[in-house]
Amino acid sequence: MDLSGSWRAAPAREELRRTFHEPALDDRNWADVVVPGHWATNEGLADERSVLYRRRFEMEPVMEGRRRWLRLDGIAQQGDVWLNGAYVGDTDGYFVPHQFEVTHLMRPDRPTGESPDQHVLAVDVTVPRFGDPDERTNLMGAILDPELSGVAGHNPGGIWQGVSLHDTGAAAIQHFRATCVDANAACAHLTLRCVFDHPGGGPVVLRTRVAGVDHELRHPAAHGENRVEWTIEVPEPQLWWPHGLGDQPLYPLSCELIVDDTIQDQRSCRIAFRTVKMQSWHLEVNSVPIFTKGVVMLPTMPQLGNAPAPQVRADVEAAKALGFDLIRLVAHVAHPEVYEAADELGMLIWQEMPLRGVMARSVRSQAVRQAREMVDLLSHHPSVAVWCAHDEPFRRPIIAPVTPPVIGQQRPSWNRAVLDTSVRRVLQRTDGSRPIVIHTAVPPHLPQLDGTTSHLWFGWHDVRAADLGAAIARVPRMGRFVTAFGAATVDPDLPGLDSSRWPTLDWDEIGDAVGAPARSLRHLVPPAPVTDGATWARFGQAAQAEVLRTAIETLRRLKYRPTGGFCAFYLADPSPAGGFGILDHNRRAKPAWRAVEAACAPVIAVADPFPTGLANGAHIDLAIHVVSDLHDPLTGAEVIATVQHPDGSMETRRYAGAIGADAVELIATLPIVIRGTGELALTLDFAATSPDGPVAAHNRYRSPVG
Repeated sequence: MDLSGSWRAAPAREELRRTFHEPALDDRNWADVVVPGHWATNEGLADERSVLYRRRFEMEPVMEGRRRWLRLDGIAQQGDVWLNGAYVGDTDGYFVPHQFEVTHLMRPDRPTGESPDQHVLAVDVTVPRFGDPDERTNLMGAILDPELSGVAGHNPGGIWQGVSLHDTGAAAIQHFRATCVDANAACAHLTLRCVFDHPGGGPVVLRTRVAGVDHELRHPAAHGENRVEWTIEVPEPQLWWPHGLGDQPLYPLSCELIVDDTIQDQRSCRIAFRTVKMQSWHLEVNSVPIFTKGVVMLPTMPQLGNAPAPQVRADVEAAKALGFDLIRLVAHVAHPEVYEAADELGMLIWQEMPLRGVMARSVRSQAVRQAREMVDLLSHHPSVAVWCAHDEPFRRPIIAPVTPPVIGQQRPSWNRAVLDTSVRRVLQRTDGSRPIVIHTAVPPHLPQLDGTTSHLWFGWHDVRAADLGAAIARVPRMGRFVTAFGAATVDPDLPGLDSSRWPTLDWDEIGDAVGAPARSLRHLVPPAPVTDGATWARFGQAAQAEVLRTAIETLRRLKYRPTGGFCAFYLADPSPAGGFGILDHNRRAKPAWRAVEAACAPVIAVADPFPTGLANGAHIDLAIHVVSDLHDPLTGAEVIATVQHPDGSMETRRYAGAIGADAVELIATLPIVIRGTGELALTLDFAATSPDGPVAAHNRYRSPVG
């Protein structure tokens, strides 16, 4: 039975908390709220951090020999549950499904004085506030973090996913997990884990069906809870691929719990066959290396339950349309539709726990439990390619640097050494089939001097985006896998950009509105030469496009030497004021869309960035490369480099040859002696032939000449 729909809700006051669960309580004056949803949509509850929910419903009593279960798929964040006046249990974890047996509370002879068909479900829900970032105690990550949610102090509390009741036989499944541990053209292996309760004990059969393979496991179950793990082999499977490499066949998988030839309970999901590994920060899918072009994705809306499924899917489709093949779900478990869409569209997912910044020691036990629940919830999705325990597990400085702080991370840290190691250990034990990244943005430190991914803000916090390549050349390890880079923009219509006060604005307020340091906004585009705020904001959008383009081209040119992939920060603005998004809050494309789409094309022709301070008569040498992510060689390749000098004269060079599969080829070093002052332009046109037809690319660079 689905209990979605209209519920009653009231602020959680201590006196009311003592009686709110009683069936006889009169709740007619309580507010109406919708489940699934968030109570902040009701104006009278918007500021509450604890809310009491009630739902009256009718359901026939449990039949003899059957059991009844209450399932809550998502409560943000903690809940205490009562049914018909009796305490059922507690929940913790906004994305974690919880299931409770309520058979004894819904029998016709229950001692409540109520009709046997009349029931009252009551839930006390509490959500934390985002407090001191150096001592966080909540496990909501990007859901609460104002830098990622786009809203400071917002309220995501509520029963944001479904609530339902279902009946089973005497034996019932409590937890189920399915994982593809390896796959190739010959066979695939699935590992399944089933936790079930069998009150009487005795033999059971676990029957599974997937991709035309029927399998039965006979198990001598003990009285009470049983944990069973087994493996299924699927011969000659159709493999699942990222969208650039092949198709995405998905198969329904069912598991039935059978006692005495009677189905007691069952679980089902969709699964696919593929293997994913990471070697030296290079992902391999089905033993094929892939340079992962990724984008960070924030929660579709700060209040996840308010995000329409079509909008969630549209964001995944937008990431694919831009040329990305990886989505990094930074510090949150996303709306369920994200994973369904990614499976179907061939997008890979970098999945993180909702841990960000420095966490308090009290979160360790919950983090370990929720890591296990995350694997149970998501392991059957072929799109989930990487687990990550913790985003930026350190104190972020007030003035953000271009690269993550190094000096402050040389000493041991409880977050890095204890919390993150504990979470990683659980992820390894529950799912050893996927690569696990212990944390992001941690530079090399004692004792291993290994480090993890990098967050590189060239062109945003300081210096130029064009300096990124030289920095990685000095410290190659810094470029192995880059999980954040980009620049923020401000919406040109933001009221804070009042032209009458330009440029004397409340810059800190503007920065807070878009989740960005005001200092960095002014570095991206200095306000002084600009005449008004709206023009400055549009210049900022153009500058963001150039930062993203330059960084992506640089990292692709360093493919596999040393870069294994990247994630641009981020897809869509969570705030109407602006942000780092390639799309704005209303999903309209910024100028960055075209720049990123071109930079992420399967084949690109790129040149070194122009140096600064160009002058008439100066001599420069620019290396020209062709980067191909296609897994077939290109024949008949030709690059045409056209230089347009400031004085209007032009010169053209042609280069011909072949381009290897999944390769970066140095085409030539182009010498230029600048003629005149004004604008210098370089145009690169590429054409070749692949087994799938013609391939073409176009690129253009401009630079002022003083």
